[in-house]
Amino acid sequence: MTQLQFLVPADPLEPRRPDPYFVAQVDALRHAGHRVGVVPDGVIDGQAPLSGVPSGAVVLYRGWMLNPAGYGHLGHAIRVAGAVPYISRAQYLATHHLPGWYPLIKDLTPETRIFSRDVDLESELRELAWPQFFVKDYVKSLKTGLGSFLNDPAHIHALLEQMESFRGEIEGGVCIRRVEPFVPDSERRYFVVAGVPYAAETDAPIPEAVHTCVKRLGSPFYSVDVALREDGIERVVEVGDGQVSDLVGAWTPRRLVEILESMAQWIYGSS
Repeated sequence: MTQLQFLVPADPLEPRRPDPYFVAQVDALRHAGHRVGVVPDGVIDGQAPLSGVPSGAVVLYRGWMLNPAGYGHLGHAIRVAGAVPYISRAQYLATHHLPGWYPLIKDLTPETRIFSRDVDLESELRELAWPQFFVKDYVKSLKTGLGSFLNDPAHIHALLEQMESFRGEIEGGVCIRRVEPFVPDSERRYFVVAGVPYAAETDAPIPEAVHTCVKRLGSPFYSVDVALREDGIERVVEVGDGQVSDLVGAWTPRRLVEILESMAQWIYGSS
């Protein structure tokens, strides 16, 4: 029978142990009877093999965000071990990188323009003439320094330099998003597992915007963040690969494991 194997990042100081940040999730997974292994940094860097993964297993990662090269190294190591990644590299990037999901749900989310790093962004922003801009790369925005919101296009160069300094790179390119007025504290995260959407609370309703994402996005495991705009319209703020989406708001490790059971049942049922 096919086994489901979970992998989490290793503790940098104790490579045989899970990273402390993910210990609660590891405990919840093991309590539910799942196998959990660790991924040392050397595997992500393409410098070391992956050990402890049974041949023929289906492998799901739960850990830090990985750039395309890092995820490629992880997938290669999994396949060399004789196992199969549950999320392919193409599926990972389809929800991890904004250009993968934005064209499919552009009517549900703030208007966005995507640029390469080497274009004259100040001129592009002046041409857009939006009252305010939200700036990020394909994955994340700047949470420190100048932050992510920009009023004056002349500051775009300094913002991107800070992003490169704090994050080490600008992943993919630059995404400029139109700022919409959201109701404070209205943003909620939802996960979609094997085509089924879940909220953090078992009895919480699922927004229609999430149901629409289920119809249009093909990844087997991803997150959808939805906020309420001031005019009462639900808007998708972000989509992310489920393996690297944090447990925010009311999400707990126990609830995450509950929703992953449908994935486990599908894998075991199909073997």
